[in-house]
Amino acid sequence: MALLEIENLSVNYGAIQAVRGVSLSVEEGEIVTLIGANGAGKTTTLRAVSRMLRAREGSVRFAGQDLGRLPPDEAVRLGVAQSPEGRQVLARQSVQDNLELGAYTRRNAAEIRADIEQQYVRFPRLKERRNQMAGTLSGGEQQMLAIARALMSRPRLLLLDEPSLGLAPIIVLEIFSIIRELNAQGVTMLLVEQNAKLAMQNSHRTYVMEAGQVTFSGPSEQMVSDERVLHAYLGGQTEGPEAGRSEQRRGSMDVA
Repeated sequence: MALLEIENLSVNYGAIQAVRGVSLSVEEGEIVTLIGANGAGKTTTLRAVSRMLRAREGSVRFAGQDLGRLPPDEAVRLGVAQSPEGRQVLARQSVQDNLELGAYTRRNAAEIRADIEQQYVRFPRLKERRNQMAGTLSGGEQQMLAIARALMSRPRLLLLDEPSLGLAPIIVLEIFSIIRELNAQGVTMLLVEQNAKLAMQNSHRTYVMEAGQVTFSGPSEQMVSDERVLHAYLGGQTEGPEAGRSEQRRGSMDVA
């Protein structure tokens, strides 16, 4: 049984059907990447898994349990955490406060303190800035904080939404080094990433989404050279809530 099983998932934003009939799975210990053009439904899929959005049809099962109509905090308690697109750190709170709030579903104060120190070992720059307001951090530091905050709930499944967006290339490589390290430590991940080549080079399997549907999938090492990946970007639809994002992002997708 897969750790995450999505079957026939459909999600609407009002009258707009952003995701239609999506099925995918993530095995424990995997990094699975979800790629596609702007508006393909990738972020919507992640938000349905984390219960930030309610599915119109289909099911999302985590560790054999149907997430159904559970509120987001119950999904976190079960072991699902999300590092959102755009990082969304609490700008007027300190780094330390953000990490403490990441553990809001937990009660053991000693374990929370120990886990915060573990994040500071993993992200030394955050330790240097532990009392600094999160909104004053650099983009790369905010991304590190968003990931560290998600890890504070001790997730079995980490949802990563565009971790490289807007970052300098050298910082992107650092973020993906951290992703590989976390996976080696046993964290399972579902990754949405604009840099398709980098995502496939750092994942086990890949699903490609077009116009709200999964059109094909396979082992990432084979998908890197699949011409259908390029077609998915050049031929992707731009309907729905994700369509308003900058067209510059499409041009920045590395599928060569």
